[in-house]
Amino acid sequence: MASQTGSTTSGRAAARAGRVLSIDAMGGDKGPAAVVAGLKRFRGDEPDARFLLHGDEAVLAPLVRDAGLSDVVTIRHAADVVSMDDKPAQVMRSGKGTSMWSAIAALKAGEAEACVSCGNTGALMAVSMLQLRKAEGVTRPAIAALWPSRNPSGFNVMLDMGADVRADERDLVVYALMGTSYARNGLGVDRPRVGLLNVGTEEHKGRAELKAAHEMLTGLAARDQFDFVGFVEGSDLPSDRVDVIVTDGFTGNIALKTGEGTATFIAETMRASFRSGPLAMVAGLLGRGAFGELRKRIDPRRVNGGVFLGLNGTVIKSHGSSDETGVRAAVGLAYRLARTGFAERVAARVASAGPLDQSARTDRDADQDAGRGGPRQDAPGAETDQAGRT
Repeated sequence: MASQTGSTTSGRAAARAGRVLSIDAMGGDKGPAAVVAGLKRFRGDEPDARFLLHGDEAVLAPLVRDAGLSDVVTIRHAADVVSMDDKPAQVMRSGKGTSMWSAIAALKAGEAEACVSCGNTGALMAVSMLQLRKAEGVTRPAIAALWPSRNPSGFNVMLDMGADVRADERDLVVYALMGTSYARNGLGVDRPRVGLLNVGTEEHKGRAELKAAHEMLTGLAARDQFDFVGFVEGSDLPSDRVDVIVTDGFTGNIALKTGEGTATFIAETMRASFRSGPLAMVAGLLGRGAFGELRKRIDPRRVNGGVFLGLNGTVIKSHGSSDETGVRAAVGLAYRLARTGFAERVAARVASAGPLDQSARTDRDADQDAGRGGPRQDAPGAETDQAGRT
């Protein structure tokens, strides 16, 4: 963790009217200047928003002043920075002086309604889990991201995108419940359609935990007000067949990075093609409007912001390489979710499921137990808290 210096002061605006967001200003590849520029652009969208900005005050104060944000930003001095190379365990042991830790602490203390960081994903999840704790009934939190699609909203929700490479059937079902809440509150989808990502749509395909989750979700769908469409394939990620796509973090993260890389490749190839000769340049000019719309649809910055689901607080992970456009998108997502009381709704959604139905895997577990010579140790079920649509 790289040390930085500066005096400790506070700003002027955190207590004023408007929703307050906690922002880690120091963790991104492009530095705090990109973060402050993103906040300036977002302020044009939501002038009532207020920000707690965490980092080296000596660096942040002139940036905030020059951006004209002094009336809406409170600087919380933090001398240290979590680097992209820092190990999560290291940050958990000695990261209390970092901007990332300070940003999460403000959320925990109730001073802000959501937190945004461009920093190290593993460290951010570790610090978030340490300070905020997992919501009741959640064994493994998940990272949800928006995937461009042909749906009316323009996006599908996909999770887990890399919080944990493992996921058993119960985890996948909890992911589905959290994803439906995100689709409702983040995209305005009244009755989300949920699909399990698999190597085929036939019910006999896939790993044992996928088949068990399939059966469990089939039983939960009617009661929990979502439609379960069954297994979906990679080609369905941008389709209008589904609103929420559920998978483990290993598969989800590979899909995310593949999608982002493909989108960048397409954009770069288009630019190179339209510069290849006079006729190509003319064609580019004639189709500039249509190609501009395509570039906008596949721009990874436009859907920047992975949401940590399953914690007692709303945390948004912005891409480490985010520029001001990406920061603006992540902060905008945080603001929208804060406005809906998102973390509380997700927790209520998971709790409303009660103890998840284990009958779908009874026979399979009995067979496994017989082969192992002992009972299976399942993750604890969620306790019944409250019912209702969230």
